[in-house]
Amino acid sequence: MTQQRWLVLAFFLLLPELVFAQIGGMNAVTVTAAPNGGQVYSLTLQILLFMTVLTLLPSALVMLTSFTRIIVVLAILRQGLGTSQTPSNQVLLGLAFFLTLFVMAPVFEDIYNTAVLPYLDEKLGTEEAIVAAVKPLRAFMLEQTRETDIALFAEIKGLDGFASPDAIPLNLLVPAFIISELKTAFQIGFLILIPFLIIDLVVASVLMSMGMMMLSPLIISLPFKIMLFVLVDGWSLIMGTLAQSFYS
Repeated sequence: MTQQRWLVLAFFLLLPELVFAQIGGMNAVTVTAAPNGGQVYSLTLQILLFMTVLTLLPSALVMLTSFTRIIVVLAILRQGLGTSQTPSNQVLLGLAFFLTLFVMAPVFEDIYNTAVLPYLDEKLGTEEAIVAAVKPLRAFMLEQTRETDIALFAEIKGLDGFASPDAIPLNLLVPAFIISELKTAFQIGFLILIPFLIIDLVVASVLMSMGMMMLSPLIISLPFKIMLFVLVDGWSLIMGTLAQSFYS
């Protein structure tokens, strides 16, 4: 019985070495010459690159789409209402995500028709498909980015100007787009906060005049702010305004 235990233990100790010995005989990266003069990478390297791209998708969704503007405005709205946990973060993220899909639907459809379908039909290679997929997204970012923000990053990079919008490098366009989206989101948020600020000031003034200085104005103003928001159909106004802000 003891001898059998030692044999089982030796088997499990040698198993990793046997596996690595088998894998060691495989080439992880293989580059072969293509008929058109290019290079074809091995399937192992393609899978590695694909998994790397998947890890970057959340960042791309947040920074290269309309998600940033929408989630910032919704967060400012919740702060203005005075309900720190209502709606919850999950609800706000869900609203921002599906409104982002609505706003970005034409861009995603263009990417699918010009890049994904030709790639699946083997009409485009990997590099050509990536270039074709970036074009609609680039056009969307250019439309939403301020020229002053582009000029700012161009000056930082030491560039005088660009002959055409297509000449703007992507590594310059992305930070300019993000700054423009944050600026627009805070402008919309400022307009949203004004009615709530007026209600807070009125309630605070009434409480001060009545000598009720120990009572927090937020407790009294919260029902009035919620009532005002519901009466004006606030959710429809906010979501509609956010969606229309990308098409103006």
